[in-house]
Amino acid sequence: MTWTETQKDIMTISTTTPANSSYPCVDYNAMQIPLAVLYSIIFIMGLAGNVVALWVFFCVHSKKNSVRVFLINVAFADLLLVFCLPFRILYHSQGNRWNLDPTLCKVVGQFFYMNMYISVTMLGLISLNRYVKIHRKSGMQCSTRGSAVFCAFVWIVAFCFILPILISRNPPNENRCFHYKVLIDQKWKAYINISVLVIFWLVFIALIVSYGKIALKLLRTSKNQPALPNAARYTRTAKKSFFILFLFTICFVPYHLVRGFYIRTQITTTSCFWMDVADKANEVALLFSALNSCLDPIMYFLLSSSVRKEVLRLVSSVLCTRSVAVGSGSSSTADFDCRNGRTDNGQPNITLIPNSSREKAASIANIAGL
Repeated sequence: MTWTETQKDIMTISTTTPANSSYPCVDYNAMQIPLAVLYSIIFIMGLAGNVVALWVFFCVHSKKNSVRVFLINVAFADLLLVFCLPFRILYHSQGNRWNLDPTLCKVVGQFFYMNMYISVTMLGLISLNRYVKIHRKSGMQCSTRGSAVFCAFVWIVAFCFILPILISRNPPNENRCFHYKVLIDQKWKAYINISVLVIFWLVFIALIVSYGKIALKLLRTSKNQPALPNAARYTRTAKKSFFILFLFTICFVPYHLVRGFYIRTQITTTSCFWMDVADKANEVALLFSALNSCLDPIMYFLLSSSVRKEVLRLVSSVLCTRSVAVGSGSSSTADFDCRNGRTDNGQPNITLIPNSSREKAASIANIAGL
């Protein structure tokens, strides 16, 4: 049977096919091997990166602040998302057939999306927090306890969003998972997806505004006061802000651009061709969203001084250990110097800065998240 004949057949029976059934006109097997391989890579990288980040956040003693609380929640959400990936890998590696309990499919799918959007929301809260700091609205600044309350609220709301879907009845004889579904008879699910889509674009606008303000502030400071300590560093930090926004755009914007078209095909009468297009576009864009779980550790390195210092310390420790193994007595001195932050001549690497300038530099560094 040709593709054209199949398409005609599906158009003929589309009015009698159950809303949640998998349509044979959607070629589910076209991308199964690439998806299994790519999700495996994302799983390994995301697991390693977020485990290291959480280890630093919880085991390395550092100053607690609101940004650190948000970053811990981002890392935890990314880790839970990564734990959903083995089920997707298993599904795609078995010819896109779900051989486990249908309820487990629903739970894994909803937790995947829940943790993805929790990560998105936490990034929005981080941008709002830094936006408030840069305008020095001290009365509006969020404390560590306040940040924890915000995070708990986000987790509760996210779970409430997926709860109706989790308790809904499973379709009969369903052997598919993570596949295209028509929601003409269940538009309430589409409305939940639309509301989440609106939340994403609001968060994205907040990110653009806040990081734009932060970058302009730092660039203006480094330009107008070049004698200020670490002035050149502020320019680099401004570029980091744009890099964070770049990562967010690459990972999440393609999926949410496709998502509007995807939802429309689910709730309206759609030809077989556009169903297949929507399914393929959604799968590719979803890969970029999952990729964020292994790129977020780069963000932790940029935003958290404790993560940055610990990673640099570990790298320095490894390099110094190698020098001790290869060299003789002089390498022991090099190891001591490396670990104690001293210069080659044995003197502490300290730069004398006037108190007033140092305080101003510290204030701007706090805004920048240095």
